[in-house]
Amino acid sequence: MTAPHTLSKSRQRLILAILMLCSLLIWLENTVLSTTLETLADPAHGLGADPGQLQWATGAYTLAFATLMFTAGALGDRFGHRTVFSAGLAVFAGSSVWAAYSGDAAQLIAARAAMGVGSALMTPAMMAILMWTFSGPARAAAIGIFSTSAGIGMAAGPVLAGFLLDRFWWGSVFLINVPVAVLALMGLVVLVPDFRSPTLRPLDPAGMLLSMSGLVALAYGLIRAGQVAEWNRADVWGPIVAGMALLAVFVRVELRLRHPSFDPRLFARRTFGGGNVALGLLLFGVAAITFYNAFYLQGALGFSPMKAGLANIPTALGALAAAPIASRLVRRLPIRLVTVPALTVAALTMGGYGLLGLDTPLLWIELLLLVQGLSIGMVIGPVTAALISNLPLEQAGAGSAVTNTVRQTGSVIGIAVGGTIMSIVYRRAVEPSLEGVPDVVREQAAVSAEQARHIAATTHQPVLARAADDAFIHAMHVGAGWIAAIALLGAVVLLITLPPSTGRAPGPAPEPDRDEARSPEPRAAA
Repeated sequence: MTAPHTLSKSRQRLILAILMLCSLLIWLENTVLSTTLETLADPAHGLGADPGQLQWATGAYTLAFATLMFTAGALGDRFGHRTVFSAGLAVFAGSSVWAAYSGDAAQLIAARAAMGVGSALMTPAMMAILMWTFSGPARAAAIGIFSTSAGIGMAAGPVLAGFLLDRFWWGSVFLINVPVAVLALMGLVVLVPDFRSPTLRPLDPAGMLLSMSGLVALAYGLIRAGQVAEWNRADVWGPIVAGMALLAVFVRVELRLRHPSFDPRLFARRTFGGGNVALGLLLFGVAAITFYNAFYLQGALGFSPMKAGLANIPTALGALAAAPIASRLVRRLPIRLVTVPALTVAALTMGGYGLLGLDTPLLWIELLLLVQGLSIGMVIGPVTAALISNLPLEQAGAGSAVTNTVRQTGSVIGIAVGGTIMSIVYRRAVEPSLEGVPDVVREQAAVSAEQARHIAATTHQPVLARAADDAFIHAMHVGAGWIAAIALLGAVVLLITLPPSTGRAPGPAPEPDRDEARSPEPRAAA
């Protein structure tokens, strides 16, 4: 097989195009589901999923992604990154078909978890292949081009989902992944050498199992609380306690390993530890408020999926515009002076959902989303770059694995906690309006606003639909307040842990995988 440094420029460009296509696929998957949640909750046009099932449909993907990603890098070392990448694409495509034709919410949750496995297998391999395909100035340029796929995915995902949902059934948002994955798989086999690392990493199966089981148990307890509207039941606090205990054992096991996949020792570094906690809290808020946004636009306001997708574009555009602005600012100002105010504003925009109602003009919603995207974009790039640059080169890959895992974990817990707050508050708010209605109507209407609207339309009770809307808005206001408070903690953590120096801070840089710090002469299998 051709050595990396002898690849022709045309072949390098084609490899970069394949990597961008796969990255775009993953980012689309992260965004299209939020536009699809309202449809999935509809008993007539979707699966009639309740809020807990929708939380799992969103969180199952992220759970698998978060807990398998660092193991996938080690698999690439042993079996070749192209091999692992191809396996990930095949799993992703197959589970997309499974998701598209799921007959109930349980099947969809399982399929989404399988999609998370596919994404986890692909992600470390993408950066490894990119780093070994390019060198010198061409590598920096390739990384810059590659990073644009995230912004494109953020902007295009909701619009693509809206377009498909307006014209086809909900499964089309998953089925669209298949031809893209097949095309990328063909390109991988033909163009990409099967690079391997000369130094193998341990697979760490114990760490993988402990982290996954701990997060699943914790998420189950949090989501279960929303389903039963109580916190003092054994099936709520039991899994939460068990999950926290398993995660504590996971940390203890990793501390005893010489080369852990997830290195908790890195949190002893003030900037690295504090920055990751802040990013985790930010992603907690982003995931929770995005969950609310999907039901607000399509459910409470009655937007079509296409209109809701278009309405969310300002968030993506704001994040895209903020990245280069933040890069320039942190070269001239202390990073703390740039990111702490930005994270504070991001938290306040999440709290701003407490001011939205059934009659709020679209212009105000768009302005809120734009400011939210700008402020989030001003935080993630500079803080991530500061975290990685704060580490020695030989620890950069380990630091990237920790940062990615913390981000995904923050998202999982955000969906679980945010959705549970909404479910509990909604149920308590709508109950007074259900007095005197038949039991079957009461039971369905108490599940969610989506179920209430459906039964109201079926039984011709517009008053019930209005009561469900009012209860949802109240629940969103309460939840937004809690989400904003938690995100504000991230700003406090940044204020305490980031260096106050006025020297030049590192600009946003791509997150390297552990493969980055390896020998420049990896093996390429035939």
